[in-house]
This record gives sequence, C-alpha cells and structure tokens, in this order.
Amino acid sequence: MTGADRLGPKGAGGYNPRAVLNLASKTDPAWVESALSDLDELLLDHAHCERKAAGVALRLMFRYPDRPFLHEPLSRLAREELAHYEEVLRALAARGGTLRRQRPSPYAGKLSHHIRSAEPERLLDTLLVCALIEARSCERFKLLAEAVDDPKLSALYHGLLASEARHHGSYLDLAIQLSDERAARARLLELAEHEAAIIADPAPMVRMHA
Repeated sequence: MTGADRLGPKGAGGYNPRAVLNLASKTDPAWVESALSDLDELLLDHAHCERKAAGVALRLMFRYPDRPFLHEPLSRLAREELAHYEEVLRALAARGGTLRRQRPSPYAGKLSHHIRSAEPERLLDTLLVCALIEARSCERFKLLAEAVDDPKLSALYHGLLASEARHHGSYLDLAIQLSDERAARARLLELAEHEAAIIADPAPMVRMHA
C-alpha cells in the first residue's frame, strides 16, 4: 500500500505524517505563520519546486537508462509535476506575480548530502530523498489548504494533496523494487531523521521547505 492509498480514505482530513508519509516530524506551526506572511513569495518558490521536481524525474531517466522499471513511472510523474507547475504559475499570475529568479531554500541541498556515492546505494537514496521531499510537500500543502483565506489558493492546495502523496508512494515503490522492502524502509527511516533535523533548522526566508 502506498502513501497515496493510505491517504485516500481521509482525503484532506487529519492524518499522522509518520504513518502516512513516513515523516519523522511534524511541521512547526510557526512555518504556517511565516508562509501566510508572504504568500506571493511562497507561491514563487512553489513554482520553482514543481519545475525542479519534473527535472529530477527526467534526470533520473537519463542517468539510469539500464533501469527500465524507472522510466514509465518517472515519465508520468514528470508530466504531472509540469502540470502542477502550470497551475502554480496561473495562481501566481492571478495575484499579479510573475516568475523570476529566487534564492532557493537550502533544504534539498542539505538532504542530498546524505545520499551515498556508490551504486546502487546512490540510486536508492536518491529515490528515498525524493519520496521524503514529496511527503513534506504533501504535509505542508494540507496545512496551507486549511490556513489560507484565499479560497482559490485553498482549492489549489487541497487539489494537490493526493498527487503529492501518490508521488511519495511512487518513489518509495521504486526504491523497494530496486532493493527490497525491508532494506528500503530501514534506509528511509534513517533519511527521515536527517530530513526532520534539516526542517527543524530555521531559514531566514519564506519557502515551501524552509
């Protein structure tokens, strides 16, 4: 059962992020306050995140042509991430914003430091790191959906919940295919602890993963 399957019956309702999304911590409520203080900056970062997520899926396809089990799921995922990118660009434009360069959060870079360099461990860790990033996005989309006053933004984040949980499950399923379930989940627990420590370190910026 994937994270999306476990999320499905509850939709956007309450859930335990450790059980559903394999996260080792919950987001501090202070993040929501920070996000609401500058939604335009957050939306801009969200657009960049969706574009980067599509790029990661495509780069994995190019890096591992000898791993055919990756290609169809990652191709689907990349297309969906690009569709989300377009949705967020429209939401940004509706608020008078435009896409521009932005200093990224250090979150993904710090998390990638825990990816091992030798294969197949490198691929396994990359898939699991991607799973955790999708999981944290899902958790925070839920918080935003419930907190924002703008009904269109609330609808946007409600609408993205299931797909983010599904992406988390897809990356985890691919990691299990590469290794085995016991080994993949054990490593996921280790990486989730690193992710929790990174997300607990405050960054002086309004970002989806700050």
